[in-house]
Amino acid sequence: MSRPVVASYCTTFLKREMRHIHRQVSGLREVDTFVVTRSRENREDYPFDDVEILPRPRIFFLLRFYKKYLAGEEALFYRGESRQLAALFARRNPDLLHVYFGHTGVHLLPFLRTWATPSLVSFHGMDIMPRTEEPGYLDRLRELLQVLPMVLARSESLAARLVGLGCDPAKIRINRTGIPLETYPFVERSVPSDGAWHFIQASRLIEKKGLNNTLEAFAVFEKSHPGSRLTIAGDGPLLEPLRQLAAGLGIGGKVTFAGFQSQEELARLYASAHVFIHPSRVTQKQDQEGVPNSMLEAMATGLPVVATQHGGIPEAVTDGQDGLLTPENDSAALAGSLERMTSAPDRFRAFGVQAAQSVREKYEHSAAIRSLEGFYRELIDQKKL
Repeated sequence: MSRPVVASYCTTFLKREMRHIHRQVSGLREVDTFVVTRSRENREDYPFDDVEILPRPRIFFLLRFYKKYLAGEEALFYRGESRQLAALFARRNPDLLHVYFGHTGVHLLPFLRTWATPSLVSFHGMDIMPRTEEPGYLDRLRELLQVLPMVLARSESLAARLVGLGCDPAKIRINRTGIPLETYPFVERSVPSDGAWHFIQASRLIEKKGLNNTLEAFAVFEKSHPGSRLTIAGDGPLLEPLRQLAAGLGIGGKVTFAGFQSQEELARLYASAHVFIHPSRVTQKQDQEGVPNSMLEAMATGLPVVATQHGGIPEAVTDGQDGLLTPENDSAALAGSLERMTSAPDRFRAFGVQAAQSVREKYEHSAAIRSLEGFYRELIDQKKL
């Protein structure tokens, strides 16, 4: 029996924050895949051999004008992208197309409407935003959910939002993020005798990560625990505003902005810390988390979590067992959770052990890959019937 071949489409392969995508495409064992992309970035961080880079279509201005304004063709056609994809897939003959991110699926909708080979789209969090600045986007997203035979969601909360947009629940499969546990081994931790608690948050420096709440909560905690410190790992557009906020709160000397970290560097940072913070929140544009990858990595090493009742976080963190969850955008409540977590040594240690166990039970990498490959085979087999 021949192995199924999946075309994995990701517009940019890969932005630095897309480590989880690389883990999926490089982790497949029973299914072969090749990547289709318009742009390749960070090759050293994310090596992969079989990548098809779509060339920039040649522009014939008069022909494009006619197709766009007179014939009324959609962008995928008048730009020539649909023709490129059809030629590529005729040459490679995949059994299935996996499109990463919902907004990319919306972009490819004109192609997906007519392509006979099975397709699915995976939703990860920010790609379920309404995008009110793009007229008609929400209607096209709803149509996409009707056209697709299968939809992947990284969490139950994202699946619920897809159902709210009209997706048939029977189409949805939960595609959990897999964590390579060998990279993030369990670390036995003890309560620091000198009160030198080390907190860490690892994330993109963007609004939905709640980083201002992290700084405000830590500023309250640090007043009664002057030996404590905070590390924020990651990069993003809010770096300078966050530096300024830390300085304004009087904690500039206690906060380290560590920048983007490799897996190995993150593992070392997690091993040096006591508690992981991740106070995600829904933004005004309705951007939300699935299940944060960094939180799962930290939990795998035995870090207890202080986070929010947001998105897919409660699916990974059970309040009162492996972490403490607070309402979104509530710095005072977050500070209270930091105090609760660190004031009871037995609870602190028990939460860390349970955090590591939870990730091993629900998010182990090879199990997540087997599940994904099962979804692929399910959809391919449906086509054969």
